[in-house]
Amino acid sequence: MRELIAPLLAWYREGQPFALATVVRTWHSAPRQPGAAMAVSAAGEALGSVSGGCVEGAVYELAQQVLRTGVPELATYGVSDDDAFAVGLTCGGTLQVFVQPVTPEHFPEFPAIGESIRSSEPVAVATLLDGAANPGAHLRVTPAETVGALGSARLNEAVRDHALGMLALGSTGFLHIGADGEQRGDELSIFVESFAPPPRMLVFGAIDFAGAVARIGKFLGYHVTVCDARPVFATKRRFPEADELVVMWPHQYLARTEVDERTVICVLTHDPKFDVPLLELALRTKAAYIGAMGSRRTHQDRLNRLRELGLTEPELARLSSPIGLDLGARTPEETAVSIAAEIVSLNWGGSGRRLAETDNPIHHPRG
Repeated sequence: MRELIAPLLAWYREGQPFALATVVRTWHSAPRQPGAAMAVSAAGEALGSVSGGCVEGAVYELAQQVLRTGVPELATYGVSDDDAFAVGLTCGGTLQVFVQPVTPEHFPEFPAIGESIRSSEPVAVATLLDGAANPGAHLRVTPAETVGALGSARLNEAVRDHALGMLALGSTGFLHIGADGEQRGDELSIFVESFAPPPRMLVFGAIDFAGAVARIGKFLGYHVTVCDARPVFATKRRFPEADELVVMWPHQYLARTEVDERTVICVLTHDPKFDVPLLELALRTKAAYIGAMGSRRTHQDRLNRLRELGLTEPELARLSSPIGLDLGARTPEETAVSIAAEIVSLNWGGSGRRLAETDNPIHHPRG
């Protein structure tokens, strides 16, 4: 829903009712992950997607029904034996979609949720799907407060604790719990959607390749920082897509900025005086990915220098160098695709091979 939040807030504030369809569960090779969303306004306008085109027509009709009745609906879409192109998923997957009306009456928490998402403040939304008389009830959970109600105070407290844990991990998914918050119960099905701040991409080295990497990083949803010690190169004119430009020695900036398990680090300086002290720090962080540009000879020289600084073999093994997948890339844009492909592959456990040469599932579950 993050990419739809600006127009959805506008609809809400204009008094335009709309139905929000959210993927809450998938099986097999479903095309979209839980959290994918589609909205249909009372005027008939549609935004977003829940399946990449397979079931949008059916979901659109269901959304219009929900707008008429004001009653949320939980629908499951899979392969149709009679006509897979009519409603079902031709990919062979199955997905479950929750469609709910969004109005001040049915979803009063929506504006505050939307503002948190838009300002990149962490917020989790717990939605009661079934097992109770009030499907569509919501709980807005932030580290500072909890607003709304799903049922009893004990249920709200239990869901809040789960939601805060999921928010810390940036995870979205199902929660089965007892009607009064019992951990061993499963009467209620609750969908918890986490809107953590975007993960960070730190790009070191203000070269032409960095411009292309910054652009594709933004496309993938990262908050992109470009850092270089040379003010003549680290300019907004050269890097308009970057969220942040830092003029500082790379290792000094890395030492004072936050790096978590979702952060990716791209070292494009390929100059020992910049990248060796930077990588010495980077390889000891929690970063999800650390890649460095340079030839194989440069890579071996880096490894030798880093060993002399005391880095261990397991720490050195975290370094992706030469950076990116073997695509035969030459231009900055092609190289950026290669780097992005490696990041996506490592994030989801892909092989990096051509799909036509594999028989693995196309969509990999994380972990």
